[in-house]
Amino acid sequence: MSNEIKTDLKLAMPSAAKMIEEKNLDINSINGTGVDGRVTKGDVLLYLSSTSNSKSEKNISSPTNNIFKGKENGMDVVVPVLGESVVEATVSKWIKKQGDYVEIDDPIIELETDKVTLEVPASVSGILENTMVSEGDTVEVGAVLGTIVAGEKPINNKEAPKDLKSKNDNKEKTEVSNIEDRPVNNVVETSRGETNVNLEERIPMSRLRQAIARRLKEAQNTAAMLTTYNEVDMSALMEMRKNYQESFEKKNGVRLGYMSFFVKASIDALNQFPAVNAEIDGNDIIYKNYYNIGVAVGTSQGLVVPVLKNADKMSFGETELNIAEFGKKAKDGSLAISDMAGGTFTISNGGVYGSLMSSPILNPPQSGILGMHKIQKRPVAIDDKIEIRPMMYLALSYDHRIIDGREAVSFLVRIKEIIEDPRRLVVGA
Repeated sequence: MSNEIKTDLKLAMPSAAKMIEEKNLDINSINGTGVDGRVTKGDVLLYLSSTSNSKSEKNISSPTNNIFKGKENGMDVVVPVLGESVVEATVSKWIKKQGDYVEIDDPIIELETDKVTLEVPASVSGILENTMVSEGDTVEVGAVLGTIVAGEKPINNKEAPKDLKSKNDNKEKTEVSNIEDRPVNNVVETSRGETNVNLEERIPMSRLRQAIARRLKEAQNTAAMLTTYNEVDMSALMEMRKNYQESFEKKNGVRLGYMSFFVKASIDALNQFPAVNAEIDGNDIIYKNYYNIGVAVGTSQGLVVPVLKNADKMSFGETELNIAEFGKKAKDGSLAISDMAGGTFTISNGGVYGSLMSSPILNPPQSGILGMHKIQKRPVAIDDKIEIRPMMYLALSYDHRIIDGREAVSFLVRIKEIIEDPRRLVVGA
């Protein structure tokens, strides 16, 4: 059953509909950014913020109110719409400091949600006069972060304002004094087995790390998760890659990797075993007749899974280009929420870190995830002879509630067949 609530001519999510009713708002004047134009809680908060700002501007222009005199050109920096169902973020860091001059589109502050990290740019050029939140604060959509007073760039912007400079000097002096007052040896001798608290460090988990932890635990608690394994001989694929690497790179502007083959092999197997591409919704099974393949990428902030939308319609070159672009975005921290939404199946390659074998955890609400691993030469039996071959262990974790063991094993065998003979992708065999 759908959980949206219809209000007048527009649809609103339950939390948004409640706010609209409580504050007696006209939903038709609120811009909906959710799916099919649905109004989310974030949309309502942003609408309330813009309404409040417009009222403030009227008060500023009033001849009887001169409290903002000299700041008529000021512009508030507000928390933008963060995406559907995302209504708050954590202030990760101030990129610009109070008193800095900023140009239009200069990044001012970095916000972190449980899905992405994003930078809020300046909408006008001027001096960042007020910073109203601190790093680590939680802010809602539409909240004011600071104020930029429009103006020309100062001739000498290196020196900080005197009041700020004196505060910094006093702070430095206090810190130096505190250091001098500390004992020379502050390490507490402890008996064996006791923890020396001076060697511990406590830091809050980032929103992204909290989301990763929550989703992984949710997968373990909800799904009947099981993993099946196989191994694949990479000889044929490595030979094909070696033969066509140069011409492929010249034509497509990107190197030919192994991931595109595993993406194509997964799509072929998903087509044969649609339950692996499905998800559970209550007592229903939703079969996805499209293939949005998530490719897990490790970053310094944690694991993110950007999604190749309609990967079955991409060529090998387009697949590799998109994977390379996602890797660059992940490294820069510029992945958008839309980049990671809508996945139906995930591929994780622990082999890039040297993992020989592992059991990947499902990415809910998906029902299957393929784990790739390190390519390692091992002795194997080929036609009753022992040969050294480049081998890779494969792992498929799946939700046993909708995927039977026969389907899971057959799925993995199909991927093995394609990787060991990539020509199957061309002739459809």
